[in-house]
Amino acid sequence: MKFIVAILLWGAASLACAANPASPLEIPDTLEQRLKPCIICHGDEDRAGRDAYYPRIAGKPAGYLFNQLRNFRDGKRYYQAMAILLENLSDDYLLEIARYFSSLKYPYPQPVANTLSSEETKLAETLIHSGDPERDIPACSACHGKALTGTKPFIPSLLGLPHAYLAAQFGGWRNGGIMRGQTPDCMSEIAKKMTQEEVNALAVWLPTQPVTGESAEAEELAPELVQRCHTIFAGEDFIQ
Repeated sequence: MKFIVAILLWGAASLACAANPASPLEIPDTLEQRLKPCIICHGDEDRAGRDAYYPRIAGKPAGYLFNQLRNFRDGKRYYQAMAILLENLSDDYLLEIARYFSSLKYPYPQPVANTLSSEETKLAETLIHSGDPERDIPACSACHGKALTGTKPFIPSLLGLPHAYLAAQFGGWRNGGIMRGQTPDCMSEIAKKMTQEEVNALAVWLPTQPVTGESAEAEELAPELVQRCHTIFAGEDFIQ
């Protein structure tokens, strides 16, 4: 009897669906909806793909994201997929995209265990807090903020990034590569002055640090460092 009742109920439901077909799904024309393809690669964490390393972009300074988007569009950075996606977009729309992703906040990964020796740890911490004036290497904190969470208008955080991503970035700055731009930037100039031992120490030390303190919008880059980056970028305009 229960089986017969179930069949009757299924038949009634089928007739109801046939008489009242579902309306077509309406997708809202919002910025969030239009940017969902970006999340396919740039999710809530850094990850390696078949042809590139896809960094997390949520929560990074809007100025930083805007400059990267514009450089991909204008051919100042090399990555075909990004160039195709951005080739017809205006500066205003790129800025809107940058501000959207800057407003997103995802939980950061937990810090990893420190496997460095005491000497390697001291080397990394010296670069973080003091740099090396004799080699014209500024302290990491001078640009990326005392909490290393980035500074306005265009310097990203150094925390919450995996070792593989940091090592790949340093490799790109020092040796060139598919993701590097046509003209040198601040970090490529600095990274080329560093030893491989220093690069390795920083790439291992940074992921051991918890993400604490204020966001990237809390501090502003010192005027003299803004001018230095303007000089290196040959007068490139940065969003304020």
